[in-house]
Amino acid sequence: MLRGLYTAAAGMVTQQRRHDTVTNNISNLNTPGYKQVTPVGRSFPEMLLYLTGIEGDKPARIGAVNTGVFAEESLSVHIQGDAYATGRMSDFAIQANLQVPGLRFDSSGKAIDADGNVVFQPQAFFTVQDRDGGIRYTRNGSFLVNDEGFLVTNDGSFVLGTDNNPIQFPPGLSLDRLSLTGDLRFVDADGADAGVQLLITVIENPNRLVQEGYGKFRLNDEDADLARAAEAGDLIEVRQGYLERSNVDAAQAMVDLMSALRAYESNQKVIQFYDQSLGKAVNEVGKV
Repeated sequence: MLRGLYTAAAGMVTQQRRHDTVTNNISNLNTPGYKQVTPVGRSFPEMLLYLTGIEGDKPARIGAVNTGVFAEESLSVHIQGDAYATGRMSDFAIQANLQVPGLRFDSSGKAIDADGNVVFQPQAFFTVQDRDGGIRYTRNGSFLVNDEGFLVTNDGSFVLGTDNNPIQFPPGLSLDRLSLTGDLRFVDADGADAGVQLLITVIENPNRLVQEGYGKFRLNDEDADLARAAEAGDLIEVRQGYLERSNVDAAQAMVDLMSALRAYESNQKVIQFYDQSLGKAVNEVGKV
């Protein structure tokens, strides 16, 4: 009987985490460059029963026995968001459609190779450096120039150039007087080069990115080889005066929110039923 109680409790925890994830997506509907996060749940491995001795040393294998669901992780969906005009020359939006020879990606950014493996579409990111010197990646191109002439994000991280150093403009030079060329160089109204070039990094497998605050991502050390500088042949365009919208589907998010709530309530009723059954077993059956 307790096995069902634990199963229902695991379901409640999972649905609570699912609810929190969807709520976070909805709260970031208007955050530029935000990427929707999808929770992933997996069944409890039946091997857990063997290790606890419930099924004996050599149980008969009739079929899989799952003891609930586990909210294992949350994955970001790195599909392209729509670009919208802001009129601010300090705003930038990446429009990318990176391809892999021999593969055709679907609307979710996935493809199947000849060996049956799932391949995720590479994605392009602005490259920034936080105050501790760590390299991060973001699609939020809402930048500004600080008092020292550095191009920074809203949280103060430095935007990097192709020389892997923070982009710094001469004193008194604002982005309102600069334009971004097709090869990502900043030039003034007369076409004079400002001497800096924006660095765009391509992540070969964006699902390996670890999400952080302020719309930033990082790669673990073992995945460092997944990042490379954008090349001339890549289908990448950076539009000045635009920002990329969040790719959260508001309608689907509301459906997921209600689904999580209903599933949570169902598991709650199961726990109440077991509580009543245990109460009868102790207070009534035990008297016989």
